[in-house]
Amino acid sequence: MVKKNTMTQLKEKQEKFCQAYILHRNATRAAIAAGYSEASAHNQGYRLLQDDKIQERIEELTNEISTDVDVISEIEKQYETARNAGHGAVALKALELLSRVRGNNTNEDDSTPESLEAEIIGTFQIIGFEKSFEMLAYAFPEEFVDDEEEEDNEELLLTEELTSTTDTETSSDNDT
Repeated sequence: MVKKNTMTQLKEKQEKFCQAYILHRNATRAAIAAGYSEASAHNQGYRLLQDDKIQERIEELTNEISTDVDVISEIEKQYETARNAGHGAVALKALELLSRVRGNNTNEDDSTPESLEAEIIGTFQIIGFEKSFEMLAYAFPEEFVDDEEEEDNEELLLTEELTSTTDTETSSDNDT
């Protein structure tokens, strides 16, 4: 049995949707790009993705895609440029894209304490001192006690010690 090209079975808007979908991987954006109204794009995108012919065409288009550009190295270059320029948000977006392209496959055996430390330091440099400090305070709240709160805690401990000492002395006096 010869399989008929799915493209010939689709309407023009449906074909445009499929082409836009493989670029954006977002049904709403693809529906808008295909010419559906913004008001109905979310519903249209969802409906179109449920259609078997649409799914087949998306798969065909995905399999046909080829590029002369090494996408991973281009994204890595963008990340390095953004990181070196101090553009944290752009650098993080590049890392997110790299994660998607690579399929989030990380080799845990490559992680050493030194390499993880270097990555953490690099991340701190990207996001800046204040955000790094906030994150550390969030991760280790017991280590980031406010000075006034710490003084109050010391006074409370001192008061408790004095009270227990006084109670002990009082009970010793009562025993004699």
